[in-house]
Amino acid sequence: MLRFDPFSDVDALARGLMTGSMAGTQRTPRFMPLDLYKVDDHYVLVADLPGADPGTIDVDVDNGVLTLSAQRSAPSDEGVQWLTSERFSGAYRRQLTLGDGIDSTRITANYDNGVLTVTIPMAEKAKPRKIAIESTGQSHAISAGSS
Repeated sequence: MLRFDPFSDVDALARGLMTGSMAGTQRTPRFMPLDLYKVDDHYVLVADLPGADPGTIDVDVDNGVLTLSAQRSAPSDEGVQWLTSERFSGAYRRQLTLGDGIDSTRITANYDNGVLTVTIPMAEKAKPRKIAIESTGQSHAISAGSS
């Protein structure tokens, strides 16, 4: 299970306000947009990384935190007269806290057409299961009285 940490968003907002980097610039990305959903016994995280250099994409799990990072190189400014510069370049990074019910040893990732897909399987102990109910077949009399 993935846990939501509301304080991580507050921390990111405070850091952004203190450094002035929250809004991003024309040459620096603001964030890495992603979707996260559950299918059967695993979660799927899909992150947009258009134009990211494939060799710089990194997916890391450490102490229950999943970290996604990537880099998109800026074109050389040498001999260039920019008319419009709207495409972001620089470093992208997102972190998510994983719950105890995740099997971090079986996480897989795939990068295709600018989209990073990370499959996060649930641990066996966290999967829903049916509990069998047994009956002894004996009836027990309950008596009430005062002694």
